[in-house]
Amino acid sequence: MLNKGLRDEEKIRIDNVLKTLRTLVFVPQPLNNLDKTNIENQLKEFALNIETLVDHSNEDLIDLLIRLHFDWEQLELFADFLMDFSKVKNYNFESKALALYQYIQTESKVFSFGINYKIASLKNINTK
Repeated sequence: MLNKGLRDEEKIRIDNVLKTLRTLVFVPQPLNNLDKTNIENQLKEFALNIETLVDHSNEDLIDLLIRLHFDWEQLELFADFLMDFSKVKNYNFESKALALYQYIQTESKVFSFGINYKIASLKNINTK
C-alpha cells in the first residue's frame, strides 16, 4: 500500500495524464499521426497503447487501472476519455467505458446519478 505522500503524488500524476488525454480527444476529429503519437505517449504512463487498449478485455483493463491505484473519479475520467476517443473513426471503446462505469457504480457502494446516466446512455446507444 502506498503511504499518504506517495498516494498524493500518484493521484496528481494520474490526474495530469487524464487531463491531457481528455484534451487530446476533446473535439471529435480524425486523428493525424501527431495526435496518435501524443495519445500513445500519454497511454504509456498507464502501461497501455492504442493497440493494447483495443486488445485488453474489459476485466483486464479494470484490473490494470486498479493496480495503478486509480480512484473512482479517475476511473470515471478514463471511461469518459474512452467515450470521447470512441467518437474518433475506427475506435470503439463504448463497451470498455460501460464496464468501467458499471464497476464504479457497483464497487464504490455509492449511487451516482451521473454514472447511472452514463450507463443508461451507453445502453441506449448499444440497443439502437
